[in-house]
Amino acid sequence: MIEFDSRKLDPQTILNGYLNGIFPMEGPGGVIQWFSPDPRCIFDLDSFEPSRSLRKTYARRVFEVRVNTAFERVIAACADREEGTWIRPKILKNYKTLHAAGFAHSVESWKDGELAGGLYGVSINGAFFGESMFHRATDASKVALVALIERMRTRGMVLLDCQWRTPHLASLGAVEIPRAEFLRRLDRALTTEASFVDAEED
Repeated sequence: MIEFDSRKLDPQTILNGYLNGIFPMEGPGGVIQWFSPDPRCIFDLDSFEPSRSLRKTYARRVFEVRVNTAFERVIAACADREEGTWIRPKILKNYKTLHAAGFAHSVESWKDGELAGGLYGVSINGAFFGESMFHRATDASKVALVALIERMRTRGMVLLDCQWRTPHLASLGAVEIPRAEFLRRLDRALTTEASFVDAEED
């Protein structure tokens, strides 16, 4: 049985949480809370279809998409929210460590040499656990999402977790499924031989 300590956080415990369908958030005072929502929100890789306007933006290469070239800038931008954030010092420290270890990744949208938006999350075998996204230009984070899904499909990954449904995620095509169904899909994803990055990209 995994022990989830509200005072402590370390990379291995975070990975163990993902393996069991649980993820952490950091509250005020550094208190760590663990969640396993029911229902769970995902992007269904088989049925996902971006809007016509987003497809055009993506096809026109308005943004240059990069992977893992500015992870720390992406997670810092995701944490920089006027309404407050759960991405606090413990989360920042541990996900940077997970990035260095090859588990946490960023997908970035660049425009005119500037970071315009992006997202980050954790990949384990055939699963990608999306954590947060941000944008500084219209459609920048949406393009990063489309690029993420395209990359996952190409590499044989099967599960894109986005935790909780929000109006924004729903507008992009995210759907809710029962937690039991999520755990079944998670088990399949964890036994799927796939990799989000190649060795030369690490």
